[in-house]
Amino acid sequence: MMNTPVNFGIVGAGMIARFHAQALSAMEEARLHSVYDAVPERAEKLAAEFGARACSSLEEFLGDPELNIVNVCTPSGAHMDPALSAIDAGKHVICEKPLEVTTEKIDRMLAAAEAKGVTVSGIFNRRFHPAVQALKKAADAGRFGMITLVEASVKWWRDQAYYDSGAWRGTWELDGGGALMNQSIHTIDQLLHVCGDVEWVQAHTACLAHERIEVEDTATALVAFRNGALGVIHGSTACWSSTGHPAEVQICGTEGSAFLADEAFRVWDFKNEDPQDEGVKAKLMLGSDARGLGANDPSAINYDGHIRNFRDVIESIRQGVEPSVSGAEARRAVSVIQAIYRSAKENGARVVPE
Repeated sequence: MMNTPVNFGIVGAGMIARFHAQALSAMEEARLHSVYDAVPERAEKLAAEFGARACSSLEEFLGDPELNIVNVCTPSGAHMDPALSAIDAGKHVICEKPLEVTTEKIDRMLAAAEAKGVTVSGIFNRRFHPAVQALKKAADAGRFGMITLVEASVKWWRDQAYYDSGAWRGTWELDGGGALMNQSIHTIDQLLHVCGDVEWVQAHTACLAHERIEVEDTATALVAFRNGALGVIHGSTACWSSTGHPAEVQICGTEGSAFLADEAFRVWDFKNEDPQDEGVKAKLMLGSDARGLGANDPSAINYDGHIRNFRDVIESIRQGVEPSVSGAEARRAVSVIQAIYRSAKENGARVVPE
């Protein structure tokens, strides 16, 4: 791809697809070129809103030589098939989180992409926020000393109408899980991004506040990391709040502590000062009016991180390198969540992620 606007196409035409379309429309280096959905009327509506071409079949969509990158925005457990078709057509692929709902499906996607020489990337847009990057930089620089105790916590609310709004919601096949796989995966990814790989998990899950769903609305897990740190992961869609609780990543070590609440810090405290601290304390500390991003309303999330995520993929393709959220990186959170689910099914047995 040359330094001209890159043509993106979206598979799917629901809420997430429209979110991707909004992000692409705000970018100078990209444009929404085409849309395909299994329901033609939905594709036509989204395409008309953003000045794109609606395709009546996946074959027509993928057969377009002007199409460069395919954004897969179907339900989570239906990412693999359109992704494999796009890869086979020689298109680069970006999948909304999770990349897929099992590591087995993800591995099929990654093997196909490697064989075809195309890029597969996931969406972990919060990685690109300055606060998450500051947290990662501090960890990489060893500012926490020995990392000892960590936490990923998502205490959100989804009413019954949310789960009833789509037949795929709350199913193992297409949602891949509940509060962890759908809502908490971004926060779990941030924890792994900062702390590294997981050695084992022990977990319990439950469906406490919702009906007619197969999956958990509440989960908690003990986590041991390969670097020796211990931690917990909490995820729920059964925690009502008038404003919504921020999703939190907490990192504690022998020389520092930082508590990230969505996109700002509640705590930024290190034994040894660093020039980075001044900027964090001036621009990235939590205000008194903080509300949880998407905690009560899944549509109340800005798309700045998606723009950065898309730009990273464009630049990586141009340079011939792996994107920051490569397929392998996007796989890590799914692997840990799968291990948590296996542990819960085995009454809290210790499980090693695959």
